[in-house]
Formats: sequence, structure tokens, C-alpha cells
Amino acid sequence: MPRGSSPKRERQYEHIKEGLEDISSSRRGGLHSHSGAQGPTYEQLYAEARRRNIHGRSDMNKTQLKRALGE
Repeated sequence: MPRGSSPKRERQYEHIKEGLEDISSSRRGGLHSHSGAQGPTYEQLYAEARRRNIHGRSDMNKTQLKRALGE
């Protein structure tokens, strides 16, 4: 704990630390911590849509861009 922390913060820190000891290391980082890359980024998809001159690309989200590009 950092110097000058309150007793309440120290108790919170200890409580969290003890709780983490009960969780396996693979689960500590969250459900998506080891899911790997999710494919091309939005910027990459948008650049490809621009290159292919896909109409309406500026209004599309990542999923829509993937669908429009056939990925």
C-alpha cells in the first residue's frame, strides 16, 4: 500500500487481495483476457471499404463494415 493511505483503504486492499487468491490466475484478468485478436480493426476495415468505394461506409460500424466487405 502507498504511504499515507487510510486504514479503510488498507482493509479494502487486503480484502481484494484475499479474494484474488481464491480465483485461478486464468480468471483474474477477466473473461476476455486471452481471447486473442478479433480480426482487423475498424480503421483497417474502413480503409478497405474506402479502397473498394463502398457506399455508406462512414455510417457503418465494425460489424457492418465486415459484412459489406464479405468478411
